Amino acid sequence: MEMTEVFDKLKTLQEVLSEKYELETLIADAPKRLTNQEELLERMKKQFIEKNAEYETLRSKVVLLKTQLADAEAKRERGEKGMDSITTHREYEALEKEIKDATELEQQIRKDLQKEEKLFIELDENIKQDEQFIAQQESELNQNKQNLSQEIENLKAKLDALHKQEEEIVPGIDSEIIFKFERIIKSKHSKGIVAVKGNVCDGCHMILPAQFANEVHTGEKIVFCPYCSRILYYEEDESGESEYFHLDDTGSLADLDDDFSDEDEENDEDELDEDEHRSRDEIKEMGFDE
Repeated sequence: MEMTEVFDKLKTLQEVLSEKYELETLIADAPKRLTNQEELLERMKKQFIEKNAEYETLRSKVVLLKTQLADAEAKRERGEKGMDSITTHREYEALEKEIKDATELEQQIRKDLQKEEKLFIELDENIKQDEQFIAQQESELNQNKQNLSQEIENLKAKLDALHKQEEEIVPGIDSEIIFKFERIIKSKHSKGIVAVKGNVCDGCHMILPAQFANEVHTGEKIVFCPYCSRILYYEEDESGESEYFHLDDTGSLADLDDDFSDEDEENDEDELDEDEHRSRDEIKEMGFDE
């Protein structure tokens, strides 16, 4: 198989894999979309149970206050009826105090009862609203689950179609190359094959070593970027000119050493000439002939 055909297959495979991994992510994350709604419903049910317990407590308290109120009213009424049979002043004072205490107790119980009955009515209304809202949320959640199930089935159908396309593309390409290619696309959520423009990788935008740029340009084998591990293919720049490196144009460490050696020799000769002139001048200053 020609390398141009391999590159074309990899480019097509890249599109298929990118869509495939995106669909797999959507399918995996789809149930999470209902998590918030499910958690909200669970919290509401828990609060509903707590409110029902509070409702029963209030109901028992209201019943008790009504009983106490009835007793206080009966006691006051008995006292008021007993006034007709009183014969002494002391009996009158005692019964009057009893009626007064019963009346005060009745008023206090009635006040407490009105307060508790108000809370009871408000809580009863609140519970009824919560019950309706919970039923509505459960209905919506069940509908959303059905819709989500259908959506997942549609995504899986698309995924199956992509699997078939992938199976049609990969024959003829080395399995190890496919493995590396799939891994780079899945791990980086990006392209697995990119162009080299000039001598720069279009994936990581790093300047490539000369040998890599030349190998990519020749297009005789699969070359992976040494920096981002993507598969590289050559692409001319916008002007249509190639800017890739030539190994012949690059120097070597030996050439660099030779340049420094020549420069060092010249510097040494200049230093010797300066020392010789300085020595002659010093002799003359001391009054000695050469």
